[in-house]
Amino acid sequence: MVKMVPILLSLPLLLGPAVPQGTQDGHYSLTYLYTGLSRPSKGIHRLQGTVFLNDRAFFRYDSEVGKAEPLGPWRHVEGVEDWEKQSQFQKARGEFFLETLKEIMEYYNNSNGSHALQERFGCEIQNNRSTEAFWKNAYDGKDYIEFNKEIPAWVPLVPEAQNTKQKWEAEPVYVLRAKAYLEEECPATLRKYLNYSKSILDQQDPPSVVVTSHQAPGKNKKLKCLAYDFYPGEIDVHWTRAGKVQEPDSGGDVLCSGNGTYLTWVVVHMSPKDSAPYSCYVQHSSLAQPLVVPGDAS
Repeated sequence: MVKMVPILLSLPLLLGPAVPQGTQDGHYSLTYLYTGLSRPSKGIHRLQGTVFLNDRAFFRYDSEVGKAEPLGPWRHVEGVEDWEKQSQFQKARGEFFLETLKEIMEYYNNSNGSHALQERFGCEIQNNRSTEAFWKNAYDGKDYIEFNKEIPAWVPLVPEAQNTKQKWEAEPVYVLRAKAYLEEECPATLRKYLNYSKSILDQQDPPSVVVTSHQAPGKNKKLKCLAYDFYPGEIDVHWTRAGKVQEPDSGGDVLCSGNGTYLTWVVVHMSPKDSAPYSCYVQHSSLAQPLVVPGDAS
């Protein structure tokens, strides 16, 4: 069985010395997301972990490969991380994580079937100041336990998690170590990563916009406005009728497009007798001024 104390106490050695505080503008986050499975299926490994800087996948680890591997533009960034040391840490942490999954299954008397444990933790900074930290586990898709750094303590979210709380708080150092990680080491690590990553995270890709219309016989005309290939994901896309904002009939969600950018769309329906002008309005941080595309642009 992998002990929790060595895993936690190894963090300072892994993270290295604190990074001197420089000027960091804007809002940035570092998020670790792990998923462990009791019965992995073909193509899905027993343990998978992905680390994100803001909303961009930074590196991943899975139990099959056994290595921490940089992703996307970080494949070409030298010095951002000691990947051999990171791989060793991820392996040790993964063993502890899977052991925790086994224990939780016992608490629920779940000896059969496939079960999953997920964990999400990390921190955020804004203008170089730590603003938020989080650490929560979920079992089979339901919240299980979370860490409250203000108490500080592990807070059970279901009765079975009381067992995990008792184990993780058997020694006061466990709780203090988790608090120190969230409040000090995680922000320091994020600042270190930003020394190599700020230009990547600050990129601005303007949206491409396409307006289409479709009308079936005897039906209202459907107007669709699609915005795609934009980054970051915050965007305002809506329809106007004679200059007044219209509630969409569908759409509005912002989705990952798979290439590091985002896409979204909104749809409205208009009566064939409606002669008022419709326009799609698009506002994004990469644009000097909003795009306004007429509804009859198709």
